[in-house]
Amino acid sequence: MKIASKFYSVIILFLLMACGGESSTDGTPPPLVVAAPSAATLVFPADNTECNEGVISGTDETKSAVTFQWNESENTDSYEVNLRNINTNTSTKSNSTTNDATITIERGTPYEWFVVSKANGTNETASSAKAKFYNQGPGIENYAPFPAEAINPARGATIASAVSVNLQWTASDIDDDIVGYTVFFGTETNPTTELGTTEESNLDAPITSGTTYYWLVITTDSQSNSSTSEIFEFAVE
Repeated sequence: MKIASKFYSVIILFLLMACGGESSTDGTPPPLVVAAPSAATLVFPADNTECNEGVISGTDETKSAVTFQWNESENTDSYEVNLRNINTNTSTKSNSTTNDATITIERGTPYEWFVVSKANGTNETASSAKAKFYNQGPGIENYAPFPAEAINPARGATIASAVSVNLQWTASDIDDDIVGYTVFFGTETNPTTELGTTEESNLDAPITSGTTYYWLVITTDSQSNSSTSEIFEFAVE
């Protein structure tokens, strides 16, 4: 009878483990696994556009309230809207539990924004793609281009030893009237030596092994509006 009782006890324990999953030694249930949030998709303002739906409130006509919108993402409890003033390179963050947020920003100013999805119970997050836009300003008929962004070499990259490198960048303009680029290049952290001017979005530069280089791009449109990129950096092995 003792053997039979032990046999039945083993069977019962096996069934309990099969139905209830793994059990801890102290009887505590396993921790709940929270699914990581997915990335949101930006809706408004769209990339490379002029935002003309801002609402001017009060007597300050230099600012307007813009309602940022994005598609809801899965497994998400809240969103963090990251907004960067491209002219001043200053950033702000706003939180929302819905898929929109109204933020007051400067008029006639270029911005970049993206959204971070968050979920309660996990530190994992997901970031949307970034978008650039101009917030419509009074009396502006033609906007300056957005500052260029480095493609090659990537910012902070280390490249193989060579005698030259093809600097490559990308730039955009909501008026679509970019006419040229002027590149400054050198070993100074704030390069002042002009490498050349081109209508293309690339330019060859001479390099030396064991050296760190810095470069920037000034983008000009048909109305002589211009924008200056950030300073890009790369090292040569």
